[in-house]
Amino acid sequence: MDVSIHGRNVEITDRFEQYVESKTEKVSGLLPKAQAFEVRVSRLSDKSPKHGDRVEITLVGPGPVIRAESTGPDKYSAYDIAYGRVLERIRRSKDRAQDHRGRGRISLGDAAANDFAVVDLRPASAEVIDAVANGATPAVAEPEQDYSPVVIRSKEFPAERLPVEEAVDQMELVGHDFFLFIDAETDKPSVVYRRKGWNYGVISLTEE
Repeated sequence: MDVSIHGRNVEITDRFEQYVESKTEKVSGLLPKAQAFEVRVSRLSDKSPKHGDRVEITLVGPGPVIRAESTGPDKYSAYDIAYGRVLERIRRSKDRAQDHRGRGRISLGDAAANDFAVVDLRPASAEVIDAVANGATPAVAEPEQDYSPVVIRSKEFPAERLPVEEAVDQMELVGHDFFLFIDAETDKPSVVYRRKGWNYGVISLTEE
């Protein structure tokens, strides 16, 4: 597992690097196939170091990316808090994987038997297949876009069919305040979101 440490407006000393590396042994034990452990440290105020530091940790592979962050009076205390959250999310992920392994997933055989309709996969046309086979780049028509002063960023992710409880766990793993998914019980597009404390909410879409 590669360990990288980056600092912004704060010095990364050899002592802090050794401190971080000594803590990653437990992560390697829990996730032997983990690929990268990235730590980012930033000073909350350039003029007043006493305001503290922020530490962000990103753990890559296997499975979903795990993130955690925290602030503290110094980078050591902030790191300890964020590191504890990473360990908690790793354990929760492993526990859920044992309880829900295979639930809500579609095998390749079942998907192919239904012409991949259940995964919304469209086969390429014969023209596109011939173009790729001959080493050419198939032409793709780009829709015209009207100018707008408002910039809206869009992202697309593969839809996952999950129970609500597992969607909450996925949200906690990435450290976000919401998580989009397909409810495995109702088959409706849904989103779980964080409320106060350890309370969560669920919003689903219906067609009238």
